[in-house]
Amino acid sequence: MTKLTTISPISSKPIISTDATTLEHLDRTVLPTAQMAQKQWAEHSLADRKKVVKKFIDHLLEPHTLAKLAKEITEQMGRPIRYTPGEIKTAALRAQTMMDFADEALAPVPVKDGQEGFKKYLSHEPQGVVLIIFPWNYPYLCLVNGLVPALLAGNSVLIKPSPQTPRVADSVVELFHQAGLPIGVLQAVHTGDPETIEKLISRKAISAVSFTGSVFGGLEVQKAAAGRTIPVNLELGGNDAAYVRADVADIKATAADIVDGALFNTGQSCCSIERIYVEADVYDQFVEAVVEEVKSYKVGDPFDEATQLGPVISEKSARTIKAQIKDAVERGAKKLIPDGWFKEAEALNPTFVGPQVLVDLDETSLVVQEETFGPVIPIIKVNSDEEAVEKINDSDYGLTASVWTSDIERGEELGNEIEAGTVFVNRCDYPDPSLAWTGYKNSGRGVSLSKYGYTLYTKIKSHHIKKV
Repeated sequence: MTKLTTISPISSKPIISTDATTLEHLDRTVLPTAQMAQKQWAEHSLADRKKVVKKFIDHLLEPHTLAKLAKEITEQMGRPIRYTPGEIKTAALRAQTMMDFADEALAPVPVKDGQEGFKKYLSHEPQGVVLIIFPWNYPYLCLVNGLVPALLAGNSVLIKPSPQTPRVADSVVELFHQAGLPIGVLQAVHTGDPETIEKLISRKAISAVSFTGSVFGGLEVQKAAAGRTIPVNLELGGNDAAYVRADVADIKATAADIVDGALFNTGQSCCSIERIYVEADVYDQFVEAVVEEVKSYKVGDPFDEATQLGPVISEKSARTIKAQIKDAVERGAKKLIPDGWFKEAEALNPTFVGPQVLVDLDETSLVVQEETFGPVIPIIKVNSDEEAVEKINDSDYGLTASVWTSDIERGEELGNEIEAGTVFVNRCDYPDPSLAWTGYKNSGRGVSLSKYGYTLYTKIKSHHIKKV
């Protein structure tokens, strides 16, 4: 049997070996089981399905389980241990929020058109078997976004984790079984083979697909589904911008918030700040505050409670980040964090990359045009709101953007002009489960979170009944 090997981002050594799910096993066992289980699961009432999800949430928050899952996240993807319990707690909060929307999102919709002798209404029917492909960078958060509404809507679900975080899928399946979810309703699929995923998506048993990951990966999923009429949700990358206006209330506090939004998870977030535009009157002050903040960060062993930034996910990722910094410097950019400032951390393993601040950028630089997915902060001076909005919108991405200002009304006006699925004023890097999470342009299509996060997982049925 083929094995998938998880390489530690902390040491670059193998840490987990997982049996790969073969296409033969999918066809003979996984898919037939999922189809049979789905029909039985759909017969459960929504109230009963909610009880199972609630028990799952309770299990997530049990102290022993929470600590175990948090430790596994740190081991598999390198986020510092001081933060990984927060992902589990936030996943529980998101799951609860999505459950709170279930009654409204799944309720039949009565239709009253004044026509006597008829009963008309709309119902939300489950899709059937749903495939959820989720990434390594926020594995629990990205998974529950779709898993909870999919299950509550009455679907069975196949979850395909990144080979970097395989234990997340296995742990979630186990916890749901402990919560009373019938066997077969939720199954894990382990593969690193794009061809297997392509063939799985082509199977008639798969009724909908949700993918969170890179633009390239999302387009491959879209291609795999192109010969079918099933719905596909794509949550892809970002090149998220922040705009700091001259009237910002507190330069240091704003700099601290934006640096956190840029560097948290070592910059490996689809909604992390990747471009900062600053109005000329406060540019120098802001840059100074950012550099001071970045220099204060603790980079190092992610199992040290004092560590704020751990390694990036792989040596390949580290090389890509460094190449983008080099490209910017060759085009005239200046590095404001001296080489060697984080040398002790960078000596731990090639995956450790100290954060860098770049100014005097040529805007054709890769760090401005592409998603870096690492701890790099490019800062660009602008002279007006109009220039800032034009530069923010001059991107192939449109996930989030933020405006920092003491004039809230003006901030909202600028948000209306910005081409992004989420616009923040005086905040960033926070997917709120009560709001829709969606991307414009190459940042994806479809919606997760909020009551609209149920859309992918249901199909509308019209009921037109003549009374006799």
